[in-house]
Amino acid sequence: HRDIERGDNKGLEDLVDPLLDEKASAKNVDDCEESEENGSIVMVLLSTAVAVCGSLEFGSCVGYSAPVQTDISIDLNLSVAEYSVFGSIVTIGAMIGAVTSGRIADTIGRKGAMALSAVFCIAGWLAIFFTMGSLLLDTGRFFTGYGIGIFSFVVPIYIAEIAPKDLRGGLTTLNQLMIVTGSSISFLLGTVVSWRTLALTGLVPCVLLLVGLLFIPESPRWLAKVGREVEFENSLRRLRGAKANIYAEANEIHETILTLQSLPKAGLLDLLDTKYIKAVIIAVGLMVCQQSGGINGIGFYASETFQTAGLASGKAGTVAYALIQIPVTIIGVVLMDISGRRVLLLVSSSGTFLGCFLAGTSFFFKGQAIFLEWVPLLAVSGVLIFIASFSIGMGAVPWLIMSEIFPLHIKGAAGSVAVLLS
Repeated sequence: HRDIERGDNKGLEDLVDPLLDEKASAKNVDDCEESEENGSIVMVLLSTAVAVCGSLEFGSCVGYSAPVQTDISIDLNLSVAEYSVFGSIVTIGAMIGAVTSGRIADTIGRKGAMALSAVFCIAGWLAIFFTMGSLLLDTGRFFTGYGIGIFSFVVPIYIAEIAPKDLRGGLTTLNQLMIVTGSSISFLLGTVVSWRTLALTGLVPCVLLLVGLLFIPESPRWLAKVGREVEFENSLRRLRGAKANIYAEANEIHETILTLQSLPKAGLLDLLDTKYIKAVIIAVGLMVCQQSGGINGIGFYASETFQTAGLASGKAGTVAYALIQIPVTIIGVVLMDISGRRVLLLVSSSGTFLGCFLAGTSFFFKGQAIFLEWVPLLAVSGVLIFIASFSIGMGAVPWLIMSEIFPLHIKGAAGSVAVLLS
């Protein structure tokens, strides 16, 4: 102040400017909000990337049996019946895993359920790798099936619970896309590596998942449901940004939980109520049609199907099978909200019918010893048309419809029945 009294105000010119520059302040606020938003999106994307490692593991397990059938049968001296048990026992494990997944995820949390699934899958793959006979081989396959059964429930649930509303739909569809990707990778790798080495590659998604779980938050909705309020707030802040206003979303989550708790708990007999029976028939019917249409038979034994049809090697057909799944699934995801669920289901089911018809016709011709030159072409065309048609609609749409048509308080019971029957 003495300098100002003497008239020496050199260097104090900035005092004439307003203390708060509205434009600069607004810019700083926008930059801060943008930074927080980007930071929160990064955590959501990281959490989703870790979770879909379970989906990748699901696809790896499903796609394992097709390219290795001949090698495993020769090395372990398995009969067709013994290999059929190995190929199909995964579905029994997955059925049990899916039925128990809801209780497990509610008891130990979404992250705990994913970690448990990964442990089962790791144990299963190691059993397959070290096996010298059919007993350990089947045990390992059952363990991986149980693990992916839990993954089938908990991965989409976790993604839906952590994602903001505007990203929820797109991120949830990554589950189906990564299942297809895992299956395609197994098909491709199975043509160039041994069956034991391919079993070891199934460990990779599990290891990535277990490591990633150390760095991502638990589902805030589950934390709120079990009353862990401090962890609930911390988890939501990590997902939405440290300075984000989370109170509106937190209140919405609490209100949803209170609403669910106030509703009567639905049992299996409640599904027969006239208010819900139509939705149950639709969901169960779609899931049954999805699985009974032949996807497991074609997927598990694609390589053997091509060889039996007369191809010198099943590898070329297996590679084509693998390469066609991913782009067609992406097209289906894009069309899902544009064309609608019903149109995709109609197109997809028509295509799977045509694929089955062509493949069946090829083996009819072979059995009757007529038009033998057409047999390989019809078989390959039928299988590829089938998998392309299945990937564009019947693969993902039934799961989506099942999540949309049930009231909240019966969704758990109805979903369990639909998954069990699938």
